[in-house]
Amino acid sequence: MVTGRILIVDDEETLCDVLKLNLENEGYDVDVAFSAEQALQLDLKGYSLILLDIMMGEISGIKMAKILKADVTTADIPIIFCTARDSEDDMVMGLNLGADDYIMKPYTVRNVIARVKSVLRRTSGAKTQSPSASRPNVLQVEGLQLDLEFKRCLVDGVETKLAKKEFELLAYLISHRGKILSREQILSRVWSDEVVVLDRTIDVNITRLRSKIGTYGSYIVTRSGFGYGFRD
Repeated sequence: MVTGRILIVDDEETLCDVLKLNLENEGYDVDVAFSAEQALQLDLKGYSLILLDIMMGEISGIKMAKILKADVTTADIPIIFCTARDSEDDMVMGLNLGADDYIMKPYTVRNVIARVKSVLRRTSGAKTQSPSASRPNVLQVEGLQLDLEFKRCLVDGVETKLAKKEFELLAYLISHRGKILSREQILSRVWSDEVVVLDRTIDVNITRLRSKIGTYGSYIVTRSGFGYGFRD
């Protein structure tokens, strides 16, 4: 018997009913959400795969995928986009977000089932590990994510380019969030390989970081006379 929990997210109720019935006949445990907003209210980390439509309400499938990939607890859930949008740009965008497959409407149920089985076969090994075990080098605060292994910064699922020292400074602040770090501590950790570094260098990098990480820039706090920190 096939096992696995699948979530269908699509605003076409008839289509959802047909897919749900046929996938359940294959042995899958299937839930349905008729909008991204409804789906995001669920405990998503328990799903083995998500079938996701792109063209929905205020939160599109693309935006929902970004939210999922930005959260370490849901980042590894396989996603198959099912959509009527058939331009190459849409396909590239979906795959660049980390989607595992892309099916254009109209499609046959047989094709969807075959794609589902294929994706689950490819990802079943990775799903046996917990997110923390499979991605031990990730720092995350809400939608702000630092991948320490691949040196990437994601802001709400969108990669943001950081200079080397900016990345190291942000990683140091987040890994010690809830504490104020003195300038001396920051200099010795982030600029330990530099011969002479001015205090102003820290200020400049803090300013750039606040600008680059959007709304999360307000999480970097300044304590005059003491130093900087990243609030919880």
